[in-house]
Amino acid sequence: MDRTREVGAADCRWRGLYRLGGVAALVIAVLLVGEVVVYAVVPRTETPLEDFELFQDNWLVGLLLFDLLGMIAYLLFVPLILALYATLRRTSEAVMAVGTALFFLGVADFFATNTGFAMLDLSNRYAAATTDADRARLLAAGQAMVTLFNENAFLVSYAIVSAAWLMVSAVMLRSRVFGRTTAYAGILAGAAGIVAVVLEHIPGGPALLALAIWLYFAAIAFLFIWVLLAGRRLYQLGATRG
Repeated sequence: MDRTREVGAADCRWRGLYRLGGVAALVIAVLLVGEVVVYAVVPRTETPLEDFELFQDNWLVGLLLFDLLGMIAYLLFVPLILALYATLRRTSEAVMAVGTALFFLGVADFFATNTGFAMLDLSNRYAAATTDADRARLLAAGQAMVTLFNENAFLVSYAIVSAAWLMVSAVMLRSRVFGRTTAYAGILAGAAGIVAVVLEHIPGGPALLALAIWLYFAAIAFLFIWVLLAGRRLYQLGATRG
């Protein structure tokens, strides 16, 4: 019995979801490359005033700095994770249920605390402010939005979804549906993401911060491989007849 037939004829009702998850994975891979480009090209801001000025100069660049591509990618991860759950639930339904729940918890936290559009609104109000008191109040609100984004929308949610990727990939390793390369890429992506978040919060100076940044990039690289391989496999399952 080949790996495709292991999924079973009873799962034919999931073929549409498999194909959708496969296509979503391909788009996610493109968005991951885009996130790296944004990080490399868009200059980092240091103060809320610089954020406001960036939004005024180019609102799209401002939203990209506040992870607009990540928002789109997380939405596309929804059909991908659901397709993986449908595929792997027979291998370990309990772990897949927890991993899927963790993923949606992380996504909910990300969207609840992503302040990109709030910063766009504050920047427009700052540009229209006529008094120093109003501008000071808006700058204080901007600082709160930046802190909320940095600590929750990125760090907390990223750690949660990394744990979800790790759990799903661990189940992949026990399944014959996906290859071991796919599983290990997901495990490394999740583990590197979690360790990077932890290192970023440990006092250790520039060296430790540099290591955390490298781990973030490693996590993205492994995640890129994972979504490509998992997406290709899901699309194959969705295209299989019989």
